[in-house]
Amino acid sequence: MANAGVDRAGGDVSSPEEARQQLDRILSSPEFRLPERARRFLDFVVTETLAGHRDYLKAFTIAQAVFGRDASFDAQQDPCVRIEAGRLRRELEHYYLTAGAADRIIITIPRGGYAPVFEVRQGAEPAEMQQAGQSAPPPPGDDGPQAAAPAGDTVSRDKAIRRLPWSRYWLLAGGAAAVLAAAAMLQHVRSVDTGNETLPGSVGRPTIVVERFESASGGGAASDISQGITDDIIEKLVPFNDIVVAAALPGNRDGEISSQPIYALRGSIRLEGGTLRSTARLVRRADGIVIWANNYDADMEVQGILKTQASLAEEIATAVARPFGVIFQADTASIAGSADAFSCILAYYSYRSEMTAQAQGAAKSCLQQAAEQMPDDSNVVAFLSLTHLDEFRFPYQLNTKPTAATLATARELAERAVHLDPKNARALQALMLANFFGNDPAEALRAGEAAYASNSNDTEVAGEYGLRLAMSGKWDRGCELISEAVGKNAGPQGYYEVGMALCAFMRGDTQAAELWSRMSDLNYNPMHRLVLLSILGTLGKAAEAKEQIDWIEARSPGLIPNVRREVVWRLARIEDQERFFNGLEAAGLPVQNDPPGN
Repeated sequence: MANAGVDRAGGDVSSPEEARQQLDRILSSPEFRLPERARRFLDFVVTETLAGHRDYLKAFTIAQAVFGRDASFDAQQDPCVRIEAGRLRRELEHYYLTAGAADRIIITIPRGGYAPVFEVRQGAEPAEMQQAGQSAPPPPGDDGPQAAAPAGDTVSRDKAIRRLPWSRYWLLAGGAAAVLAAAAMLQHVRSVDTGNETLPGSVGRPTIVVERFESASGGGAASDISQGITDDIIEKLVPFNDIVVAAALPGNRDGEISSQPIYALRGSIRLEGGTLRSTARLVRRADGIVIWANNYDADMEVQGILKTQASLAEEIATAVARPFGVIFQADTASIAGSADAFSCILAYYSYRSEMTAQAQGAAKSCLQQAAEQMPDDSNVVAFLSLTHLDEFRFPYQLNTKPTAATLATARELAERAVHLDPKNARALQALMLANFFGNDPAEALRAGEAAYASNSNDTEVAGEYGLRLAMSGKWDRGCELISEAVGKNAGPQGYYEVGMALCAFMRGDTQAAELWSRMSDLNYNPMHRLVLLSILGTLGKAAEAKEQIDWIEARSPGLIPNVRREVVWRLARIEDQERFFNGLEAAGLPVQNDPPGN
């Protein structure tokens, strides 16, 4: 594509943030018409280039991260990456001829490779100086990523659409979702008339009112599918204990809102031949602001109508209600400082993203107070258990000194949370971790299995259960679940990627292991650095390994004499421990025996 007026190239953009803003602008434009896989492709290559991983952008790594291919992928036999790259180049050219004609930053993917190039258009203003909303609105009936909101929806400049990033992971191994019986589901769904001041059962939790998805296509089939996908979304949302799910009644009035956060989940479906397109958006009912929106395409000829409905409903429900997702980001600023259960849970998610001792202390204090006020709230007790457990999981990041008493308290709280609600996935997750760090792997995995059966769409449950399975030696099943969690954009960002690094490392794919390790958040926990160090040692990259050792010695010196204990605590099998230790010693970090008293 010719870029007239470009005065510099090769990634020399004023800031990575400006390039990222341009990526967001492209992906949210109705003129960028490619399906989700191509969007993931572009997001992945841009994000990894900005992170300094340009050299990793080969067909093999893209096939794994974007297309879900395994280690046997052969680019000569499977041209999926090459074909998708061609489509992406053509669509970028279309975008810059239409909606992006005046954009300052131009992103291209030159032929012969997959690494993007960032160019600056001469004379164009930076993004922050351009008027908001420069792209033309979608035509009537268009169901693109920024499908027009109906009357009454107000779109905020900075929150209008929170696109879920698809970088840094495989699209993977599909997971089996445990389907709740319809009768059980209906016991937990509220029918809502917002003329009532307070919704029953909503105290301390945000409420999502699921409105019937509209049919943008004529005919009885489209109407049946719109009702079916609405019902399936409700079914998938119900197991998330952090929220209240409500089915809308006719005549609801948005102006009469309860004191708890209430959101409307709205959407539409359109049939185009054998393709079902669904557009969904989450609207804050107090002011009509759209805080999240996305569109999904599925081929009904491949799965059939019922499986297609269920698959799309699962994607939408997970995107909305998953831990660390949009529902836990939307009102953090306005609710912060409150003493109710929801604000304390927000404080926990905020702390886990921030990962500082101060944030952990604030979340723990808030949850302790909430537990005293609401001793029968299973969710609050479960989250309080997790804050205690984190003192065992992340001692070198949080500067804690875990004791047997701390672990006993965490286990007692987890058991109490499960007693209060035996089907609460978060409570079962806490019990799994308490048993795991209490050196009872069998009970840990039993609790993890129950948590996953309770809500397989909870990305935090899937990821943590997958990690415990893998570290217990059940690598195949564990890595499937970790991959499933990463594929659903599990948070905190960069946390489960270290699990993918361990999975690749233990199967002997050290190149993929290094890639996944560098995609993880290396500053989140010094143990992430330790994983990368072992991988680098195995690869014989002495200089890069020395950088990691220097970082650990400077930032977390207490980890070095306790390496053996920390690894043995996590990896159950002797052969897995030895593989890890061999990598560390090859990297130049002698593995000491535990000091006396530990």
